[in-house]
Amino acid sequence: MSLSPTLFSALEKLGSYRTNNTRASQEIFESGSIILKSGSSTNLGEEGWAFLEQLALAALDVGRIDVADQCLRQLSDKFPESPRVDVLSGIRMEATEPPSTVLQFYDELLKADPANAAIWKRRISVLRRTGKIQDAVEELTQFLDTFYTDLEGWLELADIYTSCNQFTSALQSLSHALLLNAQNPFTYLQFAETAYTAGDIPLALKMFLVVIDMNESDIPDSSDRPPSGISIRAWWGTKLCTRHLVSNPSSRSSASDTPVPKKIKLIDELATERVLAAYHGEQGADARQLVSRWMSS
Repeated sequence: MSLSPTLFSALEKLGSYRTNNTRASQEIFESGSIILKSGSSTNLGEEGWAFLEQLALAALDVGRIDVADQCLRQLSDKFPESPRVDVLSGIRMEATEPPSTVLQFYDELLKADPANAAIWKRRISVLRRTGKIQDAVEELTQFLDTFYTDLEGWLELADIYTSCNQFTSALQSLSHALLLNAQNPFTYLQFAETAYTAGDIPLALKMFLVVIDMNESDIPDSSDRPPSGISIRAWWGTKLCTRHLVSNPSSRSSASDTPVPKKIKLIDELATERVLAAYHGEQGADARQLVSRWMSS
């Protein structure tokens, strides 16, 4: 079918959001509403159904339950008893229904299909949100026994343990996440920061240095350039660790038996240099001065 320039532009923008997995709810809602009002969504083939799902989630995010219901009706008519639509219906129920009603809905779906991973994860999220942390941990552990390669599940379990100050368990969960996602420096950064919070400073230092190596090893002359992005955070973490290890011998003890590098003072000096380098130019002068004072204190 022929689309007006306005509709074509809206569809193109929404397609870009889906491709990049961007959750820009307000922008998606505004662009999606144009298409929904035009009545052309059901004539767009597969893209039209993907759009309706996308708009329904965005509408729930911005509190437009009426628009979400309109999208759901069209999806349910087209795909009756679809597991994907069931998930969307559950998320819609979470917006207005009591948790007990939502959990009952998810229980019935899981009884019919125990291997429905998406529904299982929604059920776990409801348990956590309603403060049933122990139940959420037990459910999530069972889920990961069944779906070991679900990276999001391991990160969620680590986050739950961290929120409960159970850092050893959080690190164990993150270890599984690292096995599944060994090329992602953000997972290593989360592991490093959790180890630091747990008091295992040598382990935290080791992982912060891994992040730096992963992020800067492919950058030509990286030592001559100020750090940026995730590297700044990793260098800050490195500085915090070396500061402890140099000034406080007791911080060298490690629950993981991670050794302290022999040239810890040189690493400390390098971390100082790299952190200060991040605050370069006139705009960073004030921050650089504050950081410099903190480091010399």
